[in-house]
Amino acid sequence: MSRRLLILCVALLLAGCDLLGLGPDPRIAQKEAEAKAVGAACRNGLRSIEDCYALNKGINKAAIYAGWLEMDAYMRENKLEGQRAEIVAPAATPAPPAEEIIEEPKAKTKTKAGAH
Repeated sequence: MSRRLLILCVALLLAGCDLLGLGPDPRIAQKEAEAKAVGAACRNGLRSIEDCYALNKGINKAAIYAGWLEMDAYMRENKLEGQRAEIVAPAATPAPPAEEIIEEPKAKTKTKAGAH
C-alpha cells in the first residue's frame, strides 16, 4: 500500500514540474523555430547553406540546417522552384550640401563716455 502511495506521489510531483517552471525554457524552442524558418527561407531563396550561415551569424547552425533540409524536401516533393533572393545594397545617397557659412556682423566696441 505504501509503495503505491509513493509511486503516486512521485508521479504527481513529476507532472507538476511544468507548473513550477522547471521544464524547458520556451525561449529556447522559439529560437530554434526561428532558426529553422531562416534556413527554410534561405533554401526557398536559392541560397546555399554556407551563404545562409554567413548572413545569419549568431543563429544556431544546426537548426538553420534542419530548416533548410525540411524546405528542400518539401520543394522537391511538390516540384517547386525557388525564388532568387537578391540582397540589394542601399543606394548611395548624395551628401547633403555644406551649409553656408554666414559671418555675423562684428559687435561695435563700447567707447568711454566723453571720448570722441
